[in-house]
Amino acid sequence: MLLFSALVAGSFPLGAAAADHIAPTALNAARFALASLIVGAGVWATGGAPRAAWAAPWRYALLGGVFGLYFVLMFEGLKTAAPVSAAAVFTLTPPMAAGFGWLLLRQRTTPRIALALALGAAGALWVIFDADVAALRRFEVGRGEWVYFWGCAAHALYTPMVRRLNRGERAAVFTFGTLVAGTALISLVGLPAILRTDWGALPGVVWVAIGYTGVFASAATFTLLQYASLRLPSAKVMAYTFLVPAWVAVWSVALGEPAPPVAMLAGVALTVGALGLLLKTETPRT
Repeated sequence: MLLFSALVAGSFPLGAAAADHIAPTALNAARFALASLIVGAGVWATGGAPRAAWAAPWRYALLGGVFGLYFVLMFEGLKTAAPVSAAAVFTLTPPMAAGFGWLLLRQRTTPRIALALALGAAGALWVIFDADVAALRRFEVGRGEWVYFWGCAAHALYTPMVRRLNRGERAAVFTFGTLVAGTALISLVGLPAILRTDWGALPGVVWVAIGYTGVFASAATFTLLQYASLRLPSAKVMAYTFLVPAWVAVWSVALGEPAPPVAMLAGVALTVGALGLLLKTETPRT
């Protein structure tokens, strides 16, 4: 999950750079298709998928639809939301995952975990409102942040759904089924946008975004998330998202963007501290 957080963070500045050049559904159809090919090749090279893995294919459609919704709303939100602010919204997924974990799996949240989630959410809000107390009091949230928030809710739901729907399939096989279903659903919904896209005229940054998100922020992170979701409570899995704003700040500076204001970094530090508190004790699995 530490690797997951670093890889996910790269999709925020790259996604923001590409968001104005291509429809979210078209971009995500391409990245899901690329990820499906990569993970499918990996599954084939490691023994393939047993026939039992394709029982109840509705499971993959449900998971692919939920995760596809997350990515489409993410790129839609990045049209107007700053990468660091969007990453801060992403850190609101742990408390939502804890709620969905209780609803679907009856996973309980200890007082320590609840405190850590609250601290992390407070740090996220500080970043979302640009470290502006007046804006926080007015509760002025940009359209991009609101759009992406609903995507994050879908992401939080996805985590406990993996454990609920998995029937013993290994992570790579389960990921492949999810990616294929997600590709089909996004392509179906986004077919008009896909047909309208002049693929030959797209700027290089779009192809870089598709390549990175398809390989690292889809194929790799899907497998990492599936693996962790089968072994850790939902809240703890998503706790690593508290590191994403810090990683995004690093990515942004590396790509030539100015560093975030020092006051905003205080919120990032708070989310990192919340992660340390979350990982101090193990939440009992139920």
